[in-house]
Amino acid sequence: MLIFLSINIPQDYNRTLKTTSYNSSLLGLKFKNPYSGLRNIPKNIWVLSAATLINRAGTMVLPFIALYARQEIKVSTGDAGLVLAFYGIGAFISSPFSGKLSDKLGNLRLMKISLFTSGLFLIAYSFVSSFILFLILSFFWAVLSEAFRPASLSFISNEVSPDRRKTAFALNRLAINLGMSIGPVIGGLLSSINFSLLFYVDGITSIGAGIFILFFPWQNHEKDKKLIDETHSKSIKKESVFRNKKFIYFMLALIPVEMVFFQHIGAMPLFIVNELGFSNATFGILIAINTVLIIFIEVPLNESMRFWEDWKSLTLGALLAGVGFGIMAFTETLSPIIITIVIWTFGEMILFPASGDFVAKISPRKQRGEYMGYFQMSFSFAFMVGPWLGAEVLEHFGSFNLWMGCLAFGLISTLMMWRLKGK
Repeated sequence: MLIFLSINIPQDYNRTLKTTSYNSSLLGLKFKNPYSGLRNIPKNIWVLSAATLINRAGTMVLPFIALYARQEIKVSTGDAGLVLAFYGIGAFISSPFSGKLSDKLGNLRLMKISLFTSGLFLIAYSFVSSFILFLILSFFWAVLSEAFRPASLSFISNEVSPDRRKTAFALNRLAINLGMSIGPVIGGLLSSINFSLLFYVDGITSIGAGIFILFFPWQNHEKDKKLIDETHSKSIKKESVFRNKKFIYFMLALIPVEMVFFQHIGAMPLFIVNELGFSNATFGILIAINTVLIIFIEVPLNESMRFWEDWKSLTLGALLAGVGFGIMAFTETLSPIIITIVIWTFGEMILFPASGDFVAKISPRKQRGEYMGYFQMSFSFAFMVGPWLGAEVLEHFGSFNLWMGCLAFGLISTLMMWRLKGK
């Protein structure tokens, strides 16, 4: 005990206690508040995250839309699946165009347009009884609602200093996941009362998020940014995104692991419920592990990794995602399934904020919305193809081959991300 009493306490100990970072002379350890980096996130990012939370807390139509088509419009199970496919096609097609539009109109303006129009559209959506018309409207709903994503990603990229982008993207994902943990739960309750309520509540929260953005006092940097853009407009020429070889290479590297990730809404529930015999409720609890980890860990994790080189974060994220889904081939009980979910969730928490940060770095500022549109397009493509392909492989080739295929796709992305070191 005398040894510990003889430790010299630094003279600035009292001052140190008042900060969020704590240095201990004991054993040379350094302790830091994992959320201290949020103090450096600009006000505008917090406002955008709050609006995103409002919007996502009302997300209940999309998770139940196939069930709505099956029960209310009385179509077959296969036809009900077409609704998600049409939504995915709309999101895929709209992403690059909405990205370009955000560069022309401004990110905030396009976000407002997206929130208000999609909210009004959702309310009218509930009165449709024709399945063909329902499919067509699903396509246009995706066009309107998904226009928000590239604009918000571009807005974050422009508002935050490069060393804080990963943390800012993680904060935005936190708002999304918090909202998504609320919306579907309320949607399940409302659907048991009246399915149309889902459309009304989802539409109202979308409009509410638009009103929040419209009337909240933003820190306005647009005039300064416009002046800078006009000053350099003669020396900066826009070039086609497809001439940026690094960006195209990155998109090709990202798609395989994105397809792997979307198995959590495609083949994974079929595998856990139908093949392993667990209940729907058990699967819901398992997926909640993913959400809880994101809520509590993603922001401090990305804050601690903000000085990592891009290729390191991207490689590690892709590797963990591929391995996490791959070792599901050897799982039959709950404990190993939980371990796999933890592994691929850490891959998700590292990969996706790092991906947004990387695209922001390699895109010209005047075309950042366009780049983010194509970046979002890769997710839409993976959403369209990944769950369908995974279900097909599971049905025709079995679960072992499915999860080994996920491992292979993850390793392909891992190797391609690692090659960014040389680029």
